[in-house]
Amino acid sequence: MVSVGTIIWLSSELMFFAALFASYFTIRAVSPDLWAQSTEHLNVPFASINTTILVLSSLTCQLGVFAAERGQVGRTGSIFKVSGWGLREWFVLTYLMGAVFIGGQATEYAELVRHNVTIQDSAYGTMFYLTTGFHGLHVTGGLIAFLFVLGRTFVARKFTHEQAVSAIVVSYYWHFVDVVWIGLFATIYLVQ
Repeated sequence: MVSVGTIIWLSSELMFFAALFASYFTIRAVSPDLWAQSTEHLNVPFASINTTILVLSSLTCQLGVFAAERGQVGRTGSIFKVSGWGLREWFVLTYLMGAVFIGGQATEYAELVRHNVTIQDSAYGTMFYLTTGFHGLHVTGGLIAFLFVLGRTFVARKFTHEQAVSAIVVSYYWHFVDVVWIGLFATIYLVQ
């Protein structure tokens, strides 16, 4: 039931991001000169690295889900033996990668503000910060969900099926956030 509810909720989130995409393309079509002028300040190589980190975090998240499905909460053996990692280790790594992504976004925002690309400056700034900012809020929500799942693994005496389902549901959300970012990255950074 929780999985179905999550999928329905993510469908509504998809509509929200579809509206942001539609707004972005509509305003871009009306002001092509503004877009050409403003996109020159984007650091595409930096954003590409940040995107790669987020996309790879989907892989680490899924490896954590596989461990949860096996009932393996913690690692077996050394921390350096990745093949023995459990849900906790994979989710901590995913959390760290997501936090690095958010830090990268904050760094990029600071650089754009230095170039006078701000939310109130122009329609481009408004759409850039709205789309990437709402996505950043969703990533932050995912990071909080990872902390919740990790906390439950430490509090519970026994790893249960419900905890595994929680890990799976959080992975649905994380994969959704990653797919949305791929669309945003292509739209904002590649289609200039």
